[in-house]
Amino acid sequence: MVSVLFVCLGNICRSPMAEAVLRHKIAAKGLQDKVKVDSAGTGDWHVGKIPHEGTRKLLDSWNISYEGMTARQVLSKDLEAFDYVIGMDDSNVANMRKLPGGGDANIMKFMDLLPDEKLREVPDPYFTGNFEEVYRLIDAGCDILLDKIIQEKL
Repeated sequence: MVSVLFVCLGNICRSPMAEAVLRHKIAAKGLQDKVKVDSAGTGDWHVGKIPHEGTRKLLDSWNISYEGMTARQVLSKDLEAFDYVIGMDDSNVANMRKLPGGGDANIMKFMDLLPDEKLREVPDPYFTGNFEEVYRLIDAGCDILLDKIIQEKL
């Protein structure tokens, strides 16, 4: 089983959106028994909460399920347990690197999947309110990530 962990700040906007979108794409290809997806936040403010209303509305508009998803905080053990650990911005990556074992962990930044984009971080819609822009980036990046997983691991 290949495993992917998306990480953002509070685990209610960007990373759960990415989790839901990638799960949707995995199911469309019939790979749900081969690829597992989760998300977490570097902070603990929203632990146990469902995704942000803006994320839920956007996912609902695309008929993408977020059923059963609740925020959790990233743990040191996640960094070695997941095949792909993907931070949404530089701060998320830096905070994961500070965790025990984080310096040696294979962590990547989401926007590295989209080298032609001007933005080098996925903007946080909790502060910007622009969930559509985040969805556009996540949708495109998840297509590339899934192709990468299929080529590298399946």
